Amino acid sequence: MIAPLPHDIAGDLTHAMVRLRARLRAESAPTDMKWSWSQITTLNRIAQEGSATVSELAVAEHVRPQSMASIVSALLDGGLVARRSDPNDGRKTLISITDEGAELLARIPTMRETWLEAAIERHLSPAECETLANAARIMESLADC
Repeated sequence: MIAPLPHDIAGDLTHAMVRLRARLRAESAPTDMKWSWSQITTLNRIAQEGSATVSELAVAEHVRPQSMASIVSALLDGGLVARRSDPNDGRKTLISITDEGAELLARIPTMRETWLEAAIERHLSPAECETLANAARIMESLADC
């Protein structure tokens, strides 16, 4: 058997991740569906790493500052984040998570992981579970390189 080429693996993996991401999003509660993947990942970054400027978030999320400004604006309008002046530099505005934003983040993984766990149990063999666990570790490694 010929090993797959990196180009083919990259295409297949990207397609699979997009489909799985869409399915995981569909498994969220209906009230949470209004939040885009970009909004949720940005909110999660703020929760994990602390307050940040829009520019810092744009760099971290690999998007244009204008795109991040739009993402943050939606989060502000939804009450999921708040803005405040940077105590070290009054010219900067920091974006921080609110209690409502933290509550949303706490609900989403539980719903998504519950669905994913059930799907794994119903549809995968023990060997496939082991392969998937290895793939998750490999994907984490790729994300860090």
